[in-house]
Amino acid sequence: MRLNPLTARKLRRFREIRRGYYSFVLLVSLTVLSLFAELLINDKPLVVSYEGVLIFPTYGAVRLGGEFGLEGILANIPVNYRDLQRKFREEGGGNFVIMPIVPYNPYENSEVDGVIRSTSPNIERQHYLGTDTTGRDILARLFYGFRTAILFSIAFTALTYLIGIALGCMMGYFGGIFDLLFQRIIEIWSNIPFLYMVIIVFSVIPATFSIPTRITILLVIMVLFSWTFMTYYMRTETYREKARDYALAARVLGASTPRIIFRHILPNTISTVVTFIPFTVVAAITAITALDFLGWGLPPPTPSIGELLKQGTANLTTAPWIVTSAFVALVLILTLVTFIGEAIREAFDPKKFTIYR
Repeated sequence: MRLNPLTARKLRRFREIRRGYYSFVLLVSLTVLSLFAELLINDKPLVVSYEGVLIFPTYGAVRLGGEFGLEGILANIPVNYRDLQRKFREEGGGNFVIMPIVPYNPYENSEVDGVIRSTSPNIERQHYLGTDTTGRDILARLFYGFRTAILFSIAFTALTYLIGIALGCMMGYFGGIFDLLFQRIIEIWSNIPFLYMVIIVFSVIPATFSIPTRITILLVIMVLFSWTFMTYYMRTETYREKARDYALAARVLGASTPRIIFRHILPNTISTVVTFIPFTVVAAITAITALDFLGWGLPPPTPSIGELLKQGTANLTTAPWIVTSAFVALVLILTLVTFIGEAIREAFDPKKFTIYR
């Protein structure tokens, strides 16, 4: 697909802003890696070779110990692949198990001397950032929590902009009674307290609802109370652009309303929209982390940076590695997105680049 010369110029300018460009590359790389987190951080191995047969359990069904020659009670329970790896090493021969870099899943409770408790970082046990108060690996919780946060923020941004852009364009283009009516509706809607609505809704949601369902409900609530800011920007931009000569000429030539909006007005307002996207992502990540910290965000035991921060502050003196890891991870994510936002704002600055048709 051939890009518009003006768009290509903006993208070249974005690449020239090294801090923002490399932050973008790093964030995209982390996001792509997080989509395959099960291959990097998991208690299931990448591959098991048993009696000459290769098995790939990562995305497969749960396997019992009897399938790998274990006897007694171990034959009838899900196999512990870390123990199986040690067993194969001690026996020698051709059987082997290749585990991920971090051989723990984010929900697994690890025992130390028969007790489930927080432990400091330990390279020998492959708890590189330690464990939380219930023995779950912090690095696993952070990485899966990052995936949840970034995917949640992307979905939040997409839905928020879809509603805000669509309604803002209609308000700016049609004006009149339609514009006045929705201005009043938005003013009333904006005064409804968001946090109270989250608390009320989640206090009445049955605990039997699945985790994906509860996450979807949280996403819908946040979107419903966050789309109004984009509406005002799009309304103003559309009001201005529809009075330009190119829009008036398109109307005289008989162009339909959808064509004028999507083909002429929207491309000339998109620069303003694009510059807000990274900062909306930052706001979404901050909001979900804050809600998790307060206990009204993602349902437990979903991996969450906010939940780790809550644990860390409650155990600041006894387990400082929890809050340190979570805080550093959160600052890193927000810093990367902020750098990207600054670079996009400079590269797509509408005061420097404009186009009329």
